[in-house]
Amino acid sequence: MRAVVCSEYGPPEALRVEDVERKEPKKGQVRIAVEAAGVNFPDTLVIAGKYQIKPPMPFVPGGEVAGRIEAVGEGVTDFAPGDPVMALLLQQGGYAEEVVVDASAVMKRPETMSAQVAAGFTMTYGTSMHALKQRAQLQPGETLLVLGAGGGVGLTAVEIGKIMGAKVIAAASSAEKLEAARKAGADELINYSTQDLRERLKEIVGKAGVDVVYDPVGGDLFEQALRSTAWNGRALVVGFAAGDIPSIPTNLPLLKGCSVMGVFWGAFRMREPRNDQNNFSELLKWLQEGKLNPTVSRSYSLEEAPQALRDLIERRVVGKVVLETGRT
Repeated sequence: MRAVVCSEYGPPEALRVEDVERKEPKKGQVRIAVEAAGVNFPDTLVIAGKYQIKPPMPFVPGGEVAGRIEAVGEGVTDFAPGDPVMALLLQQGGYAEEVVVDASAVMKRPETMSAQVAAGFTMTYGTSMHALKQRAQLQPGETLLVLGAGGGVGLTAVEIGKIMGAKVIAAASSAEKLEAARKAGADELINYSTQDLRERLKEIVGKAGVDVVYDPVGGDLFEQALRSTAWNGRALVVGFAAGDIPSIPTNLPLLKGCSVMGVFWGAFRMREPRNDQNNFSELLKWLQEGKLNPTVSRSYSLEEAPQALRDLIERRVVGKVVLETGRT
């Protein structure tokens, strides 16, 4: 089978498409014929050797896929060949025509849900649902500020925040990304490449501040947003797409009576699988009801994986992008 292979840590341009050996599913595993694979920011860190998970070389990157069950291993009764599914991997294996994975990491997807949408659904929506529901415990009528609102997780936070009854302020770096956030339901827009974030927030919410900050960007924006939180506010640390991990004065949470919360959806999924399953049951219900409208802005071939990752690194992506294998 064809797969994108990382043979040494480095930039996306070092990746190559190669023929690799097909694997058979062992006990408790399934083999999926991959139709599409999600491209995510952690993938850029894994291939550079900067992520907490460091697969042995050589390896195939990619943490989420969608396709159909091709074969099942001993003891697997929940899936059968032909079932449409989506799956989460341990940050490797997804950029390929086939993948073998534990059945526990696989979810059935509705026949009406395309592989392209499913491949970009689990990580982004799973992260935002956990962030806003379990971590921030967002309440109807509260104000939610989403930084990086035009990106993959950012747009899902806008959608979920609106469904949960919040007033959503979307902040992003371009008019194109803000337009995507507006279509996703944002009530207010801030272009932080041309507007001062704190001054614009004062115009929107006054001195009251925002109740919840959702930050997948990091860098200087986090402290600015933290200074704009309300009493009992919650600042969610989701990621560091800007490349810089911010350091903040610890007197800020003290003076503002706010909390800084880490969001590590992968660990939550492993530690609290039942709660995660409940989250996805709710998400898929919303999807079927038409309340969610996942944004997949572009599909790339396996050979174009370096370009997809480069576009992600340079923040040219609106919503999600996926790789397609050509299999249906």
